Amino acid sequence: MTAKTRDGEATRARILAAARAQFGAQGFERTTIRSVASESGVDPALVMHYFGNKARLFAAASRLAIDFPDLSGVAADRVVDLVLPMFVEVWGPHGPFLPLLRSAATNRAAAQALLGVFVEQVSPALATVVPDRPAERTALVGAQLLGVAVGRYILEIPPLAEMSDGALTEWLRPVLARYLAGPAPA
Repeated sequence: MTAKTRDGEATRARILAAARAQFGAQGFERTTIRSVASESGVDPALVMHYFGNKARLFAAASRLAIDFPDLSGVAADRVVDLVLPMFVEVWGPHGPFLPLLRSAATNRAAAQALLGVFVEQVSPALATVVPDRPAERTALVGAQLLGVAVGRYILEIPPLAEMSDGALTEWLRPVLARYLAGPAPA
């Protein structure tokens, strides 16, 4: 690999990091190519060279995969112990999914990217621990966690935003266990 290739990869990574931070803090509409370029220390033309336009920059910044834990054999009431640390890492204030979450309500590409992660990664992993009706059960867990993420990291509801990860785990444990393994309604 040449020095120019390494520099190009480092520059692209710097631009993506700045874009993720700005999309996360300001959403899609208020983030500009110029502001991303300024934060990453490059000319706006270079951002355009690598990404073409703001929508493609957003798509690249939103293209994330999570390393979902293997839940095979995990009791439903212990799933939260494995899922919550990953949840905090990816949705938290410095997490890579915060830009998606912030933008999903107003930007269809963000909503589709978020849905894609759920459908392709989260739902199949959660489905391994449910006794029946995996689509409904995993959707309820997903909705619960999305709601907590919005309340904690976007709206910053004081008790929820200030709660320790341990306390949050204890509050969520029976709820997620109920969704995953409790009796399904008729």
